[in-house]
Amino acid sequence: MLEQVDVLDKGFVRLVDMMGSDEAIVQAARVSYGKGTKKVSEDEGLIRYLLRHSHTTPFEMVQFKFHIKLPIFVVRQWHRHRMWSYNEYSGRYSEMKDEFYVPQDQHFTKQNPTNKQGGTDEAIPTAGKLSWSELFAEQQQKSRQDYENFLTTGVRRELARVNLPLAQYTEMYASVDLHNLFHFLRLRLDSHAQYEIRVYAEAISRLIAPRVPIAYRAFEDYVLGSVKFSAKELKILRQLIGHASDIKTQGSAAINAYLYQIAEENFSNKRERSEAIAKILPLLEERGDLPLNTNQEESLGENGSAAI
Repeated sequence: MLEQVDVLDKGFVRLVDMMGSDEAIVQAARVSYGKGTKKVSEDEGLIRYLLRHSHTTPFEMVQFKFHIKLPIFVVRQWHRHRMWSYNEYSGRYSEMKDEFYVPQDQHFTKQNPTNKQGGTDEAIPTAGKLSWSELFAEQQQKSRQDYENFLTTGVRRELARVNLPLAQYTEMYASVDLHNLFHFLRLRLDSHAQYEIRVYAEAISRLIAPRVPIAYRAFEDYVLGSVKFSAKELKILRQLIGHASDIKTQGSAAINAYLYQIAEENFSNKRERSEAIAKILPLLEERGDLPLNTNQEESLGENGSAAI
């Protein structure tokens, strides 16, 4: 099984240690039973039941420890997950390595006008001869030269590091239980998460999936691939179902119009309304009842609930 996955241009995720397995989850849930008292099929059914109904404590019996090399700005997002334990490379005690993250040119796209924490797929042409990646690397080299000049003149390391960019690579050891790791993956595997942390989440998922296969399959089925509906959103779905036969005879345009109508009736807040429509429209599209139409509201993908 994989022990390391390389990430970005210079980073990696290494699985250093783990404690527990699918069996540990089952054992914690059936505290009065010993090993081998249940069939594998029954164990799988129990794990799926636990995750399906948010009985998460047994998943805390499984622990993972990772060695991760990553840019500082990714660390800052990662630290938002406070149930992890972290120990990071120190620029006070050691000289920072000459390693910076340089984004690929295709990632230089425009800011989304309606989503403050996301971008579009529209590329930005460079004004000069250098590519975006080359411009980034040029600025990083200047910061590195300044840092080394400070060190050469005797400036203490803890102060010399201050002007290094967020693209500077660092390393950390990080440990987490499976319950909180699933929470991390739910947010960071989402398409709204920033690309640079999403690829680290993908690397972690590749490392842990073979080690807790039953739990990970349940996570994919009940968490990662799921959609959560509020009480008002369920009310809209019930209204759509109740009028499905009448509306279908009138065609897709009628379904489209009715959805927006009842969404407006149920949500006075424009952002909340667009988020509800964004959840429901793809369901109608999958049935072939309705082409996805994003022109009647602000960008439907703007909820950004998974990104930080």
